[in-house]
Amino acid sequence: MVMGDIITGCDVLVVGGGPGGYTAAIRAAQLGKDVILVEKYDLGGVCVYRGCIPSKALIHAANFIYDIKNPGNIGIKGSVEFDLKKIQQWKFEVIKKLRDGISSLCKKYSVQVIKGEAFFESSEKARITAPDGIISTLHFENAIIATGSRPREFPGFTFDSKLVISSNEALSLFKVPEEMVIIGAGYIGMELGTTYAKLGTKVKMIQRSSRVLTRFDPQLVEVVSRKMEKLGMEVYYNSKPEGMRKENGKAIVTISSAEKKTELTADKILVSVGVIPNSERLGLENTKVELEKDGSIKVDEKRRTTDTKIFAVGDVAGAPFVAHKAFREGKVAAEVIAGLPSAFDNRAIPETAFTDPEIASVGLDEESAKESGFEIRTGKFPFRASGSALTLDRTDGFVKVIANKKNGEILGVHIVGANASMLISEASHSIEMAAFLDDLAGTIHPHPTLPEMLAEAAEVALGKAVHL
Repeated sequence: MVMGDIITGCDVLVVGGGPGGYTAAIRAAQLGKDVILVEKYDLGGVCVYRGCIPSKALIHAANFIYDIKNPGNIGIKGSVEFDLKKIQQWKFEVIKKLRDGISSLCKKYSVQVIKGEAFFESSEKARITAPDGIISTLHFENAIIATGSRPREFPGFTFDSKLVISSNEALSLFKVPEEMVIIGAGYIGMELGTTYAKLGTKVKMIQRSSRVLTRFDPQLVEVVSRKMEKLGMEVYYNSKPEGMRKENGKAIVTISSAEKKTELTADKILVSVGVIPNSERLGLENTKVELEKDGSIKVDEKRRTTDTKIFAVGDVAGAPFVAHKAFREGKVAAEVIAGLPSAFDNRAIPETAFTDPEIASVGLDEESAKESGFEIRTGKFPFRASGSALTLDRTDGFVKVIANKKNGEILGVHIVGANASMLISEASHSIEMAAFLDDLAGTIHPHPTLPEMLAEAAEVALGKAVHL
């Protein structure tokens, strides 16, 4: 594409190069479409630069350091020193490899990547503004919006990238804070809070409800809460931040609950109260695209918006705000545009929290299953009864399987414990394939491994447990 006043065109315009965007662009190109991908920053989006990848890299480093310092009863003694600047440098190298990989894939499949911002002038035309200010016009047959989301601010705590920070800045600190106040206790706040607690920060969390991680089964959260206490993390439940002031380079945060007001000191205030879909300043008012109340773009099962020429995927298309949903949505949108009978008809989307221990969940929990009219049976198998968990000295947690009492169909699986994020995929597949308890229990799992617990939990639900 020649930048300037020249008008050009393509089959598919993709706006945003995050997980949903670059996946959609590559898949559409694989299917023979002429694709242009417009990205404001770099390929990879929030996931690669300010989310999934950098957070998991830091979590791994923090866990490594913590495990050396706390080897348990294995009989190993050790001490450790670490350099956060070098850890951040290693993290950046990980990001760079992924970014370069995405760029190579786009080149391989002839996806034309343009750095700039897109603004819809109509349902078939967009204005592209390059970083140097040069503007060009692009006609398209179809467009896919994949502009992601951004951290939400909390009233009275405006982001300044220094004292009041979002997860973006929290993932790029070069010095471990002495004290950190975290507003919000969802999975992002919990992951980062646990990470910095393991690096030596005194972490204080402010949560408006009576427990953390409210999206997950309370029984799972209980296990994580116990570990939080062991790490010295303080949680102020049923509390609300009232405001802050600065004293001697630190912040004094005032919080209130039904009982009293409390002041907390901090070097950093991390605001982690959710995200906002990036649906503004796109010119959607010039199209037939409609928004939901939360600002996300309204889409159908094919990820088509209310404008037949425009699709939306990823965070901008609504919750849950997870990269693996965006990957799937991007493929669906591209395939629909190419004329394939594709749809986002998945039965369940797994969700994870890389806390300590990890939490992973897919499908219905007990409460939602009952609300949906099911009579249920459950099977629960503890890590402490797993030979593999014992050899790893990771015995906190359990696997819980929920099934339809009438026919044994698996409705949900919920895990808290070591490597829960890796165990949940088999559970997701079971639900996607409409598997039954007998299917899971009858599948031979290698021994000794953690996935055996999925089969064991199914056997508990069936009333034929051997190892419990």
